[in-house]
Amino acid sequence: MIAIGSSTGGPQALANLFEALSPALDRIPVLVVQHMPPMFTAILAERLARDAGRQTKEGVDGEILHPGTIYVAPGNHHMTVHGSRPSRLGISGGPPVNFCRPSVDPLFTSVAANFGPAALGIVLTGMGQDGAAGVRSIADAGGSVIAQDEMSSVVWGMPGAAAATGACAAVLPPLGIARVVAKLIEGQRP
Repeated sequence: MIAIGSSTGGPQALANLFEALSPALDRIPVLVVQHMPPMFTAILAERLARDAGRQTKEGVDGEILHPGTIYVAPGNHHMTVHGSRPSRLGISGGPPVNFCRPSVDPLFTSVAANFGPAALGIVLTGMGQDGAAGVRSIADAGGSVIAQDEMSSVVWGMPGAAAATGACAAVLPPLGIARVVAKLIEGQRP
């Protein structure tokens, strides 16, 4: 399971990541939290579908996750995952976390709880520290975390906070992240 969090500069970083990574995504679902208000997340999903060349949609509460599909958290709603066989989305309007809704931390925490060592968290460009607590959850559960590097980030707040936790296996630009993730999906050592 791949879970990705991003904010300022995220749409372009996501587009770059998915364009490079798309062929390797056939076997797993991908969950994305992008800090955006309602309406804009649907537009983001349409754009990412074109960039990735695969089904990309806003998540729906209770929906079963399918490999090869990218799910984007709807604006103003948190997105979590429940169960591992099958996995279902949880969409809620709970209170903001880290001043954000959607927030990366609830997604990462739920992915860690349900997928443990099979979880991969990716933190891309963005302001603040959303995702930092979640990356610790993923690492503590035996999963892996990768953050975007400072040079390629529009704002290195979120990935910088993730890197500062010491839980990241790597800090790379989006194309470097795509190469590592493709190798992990194929079962190779990066």
